[in-house]
Parts: sequence; C-alpha cells; structure tokens
Amino acid sequence: MSSSSSSPQVITCKAAVAWGSGEALVMEEVQVSPPHSMEIRIKVVSTSLCRSDLAAWESHAIFPRIFGHEASGIVESVGEGVTEFKEGDHVLTVFIGECKACRPCTSGKSNICQVLGLERKGLMHSDQTTRFSVKGKPVYHYCAVSSFSEYTVVHSGCAVKVSPQVPLEKVCLLSCGVAAGLGAAWNVANVTEGSTVVIFGLGTVGLSVAQGAKLRGASRIIGVDNNPQKCEKAKAFGFTEVVDPSSYQEPIAQVIKRITDGGADFSFECVGNTDVITTALQSCCDGWGLTVTLGVPKAKPEMSAHYGLLLMGRTLKGSLFGGWKPKSDLPLLVEKYVNKEIQIDDYITHNLPFDDINRAFDLMKEGKCLRCVIHMPR
Repeated sequence: MSSSSSSPQVITCKAAVAWGSGEALVMEEVQVSPPHSMEIRIKVVSTSLCRSDLAAWESHAIFPRIFGHEASGIVESVGEGVTEFKEGDHVLTVFIGECKACRPCTSGKSNICQVLGLERKGLMHSDQTTRFSVKGKPVYHYCAVSSFSEYTVVHSGCAVKVSPQVPLEKVCLLSCGVAAGLGAAWNVANVTEGSTVVIFGLGTVGLSVAQGAKLRGASRIIGVDNNPQKCEKAKAFGFTEVVDPSSYQEPIAQVIKRITDGGADFSFECVGNTDVITTALQSCCDGWGLTVTLGVPKAKPEMSAHYGLLLMGRTLKGSLFGGWKPKSDLPLLVEKYVNKEIQIDDYITHNLPFDDINRAFDLMKEGKCLRCVIHMPR
C-alpha cells in the first residue's frame, strides 16, 4: 500500500464505487494511479457526506464513479513539479482550486478559477483522464476529489496544507459545507450588524450561514424548513426564530414579509430548489434586499421571477464555496476554528466507519443528519 518517494507506484485500495443512479455504493478493490505532473496522491483520513454528493448520486450522472469531496488526509506522494507539498503533509481537499495566475484568481473579485474550476466531467483537470480503475476499466472522479476511497489523486491546486495539530476529522467540514455557509454570510452578502436575515433550508450550509450572520451581529435570524427535527435544533446555531411553511395557509414569502415589516434585509437559499430561490427573493425587502443562492438543484435548473422584484431594488447573487479562495483563505478559517472563533464540531451528528458509508446516505436521505463523518481505516 505504500510507495517510494522517487517513483510512486499504482496503489490498490478500497473505494466505495457508485455503479448507477441511486444504487448502493459497492466496496471495490480499485487501482489508484501515481500522481501526474502537479498532482498529489492523498491517503484519506476523514471525509464527510455533503448533500451535493447525494444529489449527484441520485441524478443520471456519469457512472461508475467515486463520490466524496469534503475531506482531509495526508500526502502519500507528489508528482513532478510539485514544490508546495511533501509526503506526510496534512491537507484539506477542495472542489474548486486556485491557480493564482488566471484572470479571476488575480482579479481580487472572484474565487472561480479558470484553470481549476468546478470539474463536471468526472476527469482530472490536467489531462481529462481518470486516476481510478477497477479491473482495468476507468472509474470516474467527482468534483476532481473523490474522497470515498482510501487513496485519491488531486491537483496540487485543489489541496490546502494544514497544521498536523489540527484534528482532521473535524476540519474536513471546511472543505465545503461550513465554509460555504460562513462565506455566503461574510463575503457574498456582507451581513451587517442589526440586520434581519432569513435562511431557507436548515442543513449544514443553512446553519453555517446562521453562524456567520450571528457573528456579524444580525438582530433577527429566521429559519425556514419543513423538517420538525431540524427546526428543533436550529436555535442552538444562532436562529432567533424558526418558521415551518406547512403551518401556514398563506405563502411563506408573505409570512416573512409580514413578520419583518416588509421583508428581510438578507435572504439565503440553501435548499437546492429554484422555486425556493424565487421565494427567497420575494421574502427580502424592497430597495436593498439581497438574496444569495447557495443550493445546487437536482432538477429544474431554470428559475423564474417577476421583473418587478428586481426593479424595486432587490439583488440576487450566487455563491460558490462562499466566495473563499481556497489556498488564500482556508488557512484563516482553520485558524479561527483553532482559536474557537467559529464552531464546527456541533455540525457532526454521526461518526461512521468507511464500511458503513451507505448508512450515511440513508441518514441524509431521511433528513436525520447534518454531517456524517466517515473515518477511513488507519
């Protein structure tokens, strides 16, 4: 299972392979190629299930595939040209990279790297091939990470070094969900002190938006969800009140406008439903109301809204990974966690061994978890 630093070899290890839409993952012996130029191979330590993994698994995406993108691990080997990492480094994986050279990376205005942006084809950025195979047949990647495997290969621009003292089983959540929510509140919306915030969807991302809004001094943080279990837990994360749409006969946007004297200052869509984007836009106030959408819809990617909502001064913005530039910004978030300035631990509702990964999918489908952290064999 190990390899020489001078010439890394193919590794055979266990991976949870998805062979078809919605089918239970199968533990397979997979071959993991050595890292190519500017790539690193990582021994995955911890990985958590994100709702976007679930959405892609349920869709008619590319198969066979190894999902997982919210992860931490230890560098096992490095490819040609890699100087930033060495064997033994502790790292977080990230689903969008930062090359630090393209127009968006150097603009100071965006985190959407042109070179290492969101990968949708199930291939590596560098050469559009895979690093996984089962019995000689290629297995596709997910978001250029594929952490539901004991070992994985990522571009060196899609990993962030962290201190060996940082608990990898906790900070893996900063690879996606928690960082995405905090960044939406801080970077994208820039929530202001004393403001009113409404958040649609009380999963990990929505709860992380609430944490960010609370730390910015928002006076009211209203959660909207139709899952009673989630509503019960929400106040521990900073919500001042929670609304269940099924408890009202009138549209929920009208409820929000009524209880906020005309609409929220900021609204966040964290569901992954384009109809909810419209509702969130309707729920913020005229003049300066700002809606941020973070969810990834499983179906109906097109949204519609009356032009009057925008004409009256509302703004709609999208947010990918909370606007964070992974290499530049994630170390600061890790430091905030170490200094107890932000909370991560309370989002972890379940800890499961790798062999129980299908249970994590079941728990998320049933709405019974926030984050399930999957622990790889040592």
